Amino acid sequence: MEEMNQEISEMKELSVGDIVKGKVIKVEEKHALVDIGYKVEGIVPISELSALRIESASDVVNVGDELELQVKKVEDEEIVLSKKALVAEKAWEDLQQKFDANETIEAEVKDVVKGGLVVDVGLRGFIPASLVETHYVEDFSDYKDKSLTLKIVELDKEQNRIILSHRAVLEEETTQKKSELLESLEVGQEIEGVVQRITDFGVFVDIGGMDGLVHISQLSHAHVEKASDVVTEGDALKVKVLAVDKENERISLSHKETLPGPWSNIESSIPVNSVVTGTVKRLVNFGAFVEVLPGVEGLVHISQISTQHIGTPAEVLEVGQQVEVKVLEVNEQEKRVSLSIKEIESDKNDQELKKYEADDEQSGFQLGDMIGNKLDKFKN
Repeated sequence: MEEMNQEISEMKELSVGDIVKGKVIKVEEKHALVDIGYKVEGIVPISELSALRIESASDVVNVGDELELQVKKVEDEEIVLSKKALVAEKAWEDLQQKFDANETIEAEVKDVVKGGLVVDVGLRGFIPASLVETHYVEDFSDYKDKSLTLKIVELDKEQNRIILSHRAVLEEETTQKKSELLESLEVGQEIEGVVQRITDFGVFVDIGGMDGLVHISQLSHAHVEKASDVVTEGDALKVKVLAVDKENERISLSHKETLPGPWSNIESSIPVNSVVTGTVKRLVNFGAFVEVLPGVEGLVHISQISTQHIGTPAEVLEVGQQVEVKVLEVNEQEKRVSLSIKEIESDKNDQELKKYEADDEQSGFQLGDMIGNKLDKFKN
């Protein structure tokens, strides 16, 4: 009788809200029994083990675990304890400090639910689908058990509401990368990038966390009708920095500037006296400009257009016409090429004359032989 009174006296010393320590001595499916130093063991219902949904008490505790618990109920010979209440209180304090300091936290995704992800932050935290990534995600199943770095977006203890964002972390990282990139870029610098988007006016190239624009005129030394004729999305592209606007976060790039110029080593491409085919690009009073290589135009002076006298180049040539020209002079340093159509005509005339003379000689020789033979017969 005295022992029972003693036990009851000890039990009455506990009050709701008290903090006690104990060791798990038994784990059932829906509760755990804990030795807290009293004759009567404490019980921790599954609903008081975790702020998250769990199927069995063994999901979060094991026999032998040392726990710090809060007394929820003292009644007769039953002591109801809570692990969740203590963890939650500490978690709220920690989360509030991190929220006030704008710090990030690490949390594991415990469940994929309609509209987002549930994470364990000591409490039940929720990441709406729109705040998971910077891009649309159709299937979140791969996120289960994955650890994410998060920012606290909303914290409301009264409503037991914790909204988190992984997207905010990614956006901050992107902003930081942009800032660092803009500071590091210098006009004239050559870097590697990846083609992200192709538009009518040019190409956007990712150069390490930020896109720069390569205008269509800066894609090639030759004229480009469509950017897609030169590059495709995903292509690695070497580019040169033309301009950096830090305030508006705009970067102008050139691919053309990283390529050998059309005039580079031009003398070996079109040596003097060689004959090449070109396209008439412009007609002027003093001659015609003919493109003989992409980005390389040479001048056919009016005096070199025809063997016949002409008043204007337009009398015998038109823009877009394909013509054969002879290279008279090449000057890489001054980017000047002199061409001639007349000399090709003259060369052809000379060749025809020589062929005619050769045929004449051959015909004369054969005629002499034939006459000689007849004379011999006549003499005989």
